[in-house]
Amino acid sequence: MFNKQVMLSLALALSAASSTPFAAEPAKSVFLLLPARVFDVVDGKTHDGWKVLVEGDRIVAVGANVTAPPNAQVVDLAGTTLMPGMIEGHGHLFLHPYNETSWDDQVLHESLALRTARAVVHANTTLQAGFTTVRDLGTEGAGYADVGLKAAINQNIVPGPRLSIATLAIVALGSYGPKGFEPGVAIPQGAEEASGVDAVVAAARRQIGAGADWVKLYADYRWGPGEDSRPTMSFDEIKAAVAAAHDAGRLVAVHAQTPEGMRRAIEAGADTIEHGSGGTPEIFAAMAKRQMAFCPTLAASDSIARYRGWTGNEPMPPAVALARTSFQMALKAKVPMCMGGDVGVFAHGNNAREMELMVEGGMSPANVLIAATSGNARAFTLDKQVGAVRPGLLADLIAVEGDPTVDIASVRKIRMVMKGGVRVR
Repeated sequence: MFNKQVMLSLALALSAASSTPFAAEPAKSVFLLLPARVFDVVDGKTHDGWKVLVEGDRIVAVGANVTAPPNAQVVDLAGTTLMPGMIEGHGHLFLHPYNETSWDDQVLHESLALRTARAVVHANTTLQAGFTTVRDLGTEGAGYADVGLKAAINQNIVPGPRLSIATLAIVALGSYGPKGFEPGVAIPQGAEEASGVDAVVAAARRQIGAGADWVKLYADYRWGPGEDSRPTMSFDEIKAAVAAAHDAGRLVAVHAQTPEGMRRAIEAGADTIEHGSGGTPEIFAAMAKRQMAFCPTLAASDSIARYRGWTGNEPMPPAVALARTSFQMALKAKVPMCMGGDVGVFAHGNNAREMELMVEGGMSPANVLIAATSGNARAFTLDKQVGAVRPGLLADLIAVEGDPTVDIASVRKIRMVMKGGVRVR
């Protein structure tokens, strides 16, 4: 009797697992998608009457004269713009908004199980919002849990975007947080501390060996509460970590908000700079010369200011104004722009807030769409897989109501999300 009950329970569990919504359609389905228009990242324009044929997990044909085989499922997307699935360039799936729980309390008081459960929900929320790929730049005290989350998504255990992960991030010894406790007492940190070339390289290799796709370094930070950011990692430390990452085929993102921190990251050969609010025309010219992508994270400073009472009507708080000024300098210098808002500081699923702020800062809607698709794909070396509506690429596609090249807020009006040829919304 016991064995029969066990077998029955297993059969019911397997049946339930096989009927999950995000895996409902067979992998080899054929779809003919019929939107009002398709956004082409090559010319930054929409093309009326284009159709898209998807077979299995790939796009096989795009254009006005596409014909479909008899077994194709026709998907009527009247009134929508079809575009590549968007790519979140700077996210933290293991964080939730700071006006709900402070960063310190998330790191110190929320259990790993709780944070992982939140991250699973955040991943699905992000996917439903049309972001089919996420570069997650650190678990902020949740260890290597992003490695497991990525595996769970890849194995179709839970729904979520494609993840490119940085695991713990690396900070200079004594520079990060949480802080404010008895000196000398070991406090759980939001990143891995290292000091000296050998230790920084060892940390980078340790993280890569554990599953990191990116090595994230902090070139500068605030040594104490109320202080300005200052360089915390030496040029030699950054350069050695970059060399170790590149040897392993990984890319390097550098948190840098001071001119000197940014200069060290550029000269060391890093791949992207995050935040960069202290950038100068000379710094951005150097980035443009190297075609080094910049992720301004405008939505982070905007959100923190709003948590502190700013409504958006008063004059901009200094941090918000500084972030916008640096963004505009980078635009003028023609620096390749990454679209990433530091989501996690604000709510997952609200990723489009960064896109709206980029438009407010002077970038055209079409160029913001390019940054959020092919631009991020190119900067993250994913452009042979995703980032465009082009035959041969993975069928990561979204349909939005209206025309986002006219009104960027249209990217919030999601009609369909397809990831790898499977409709997940």
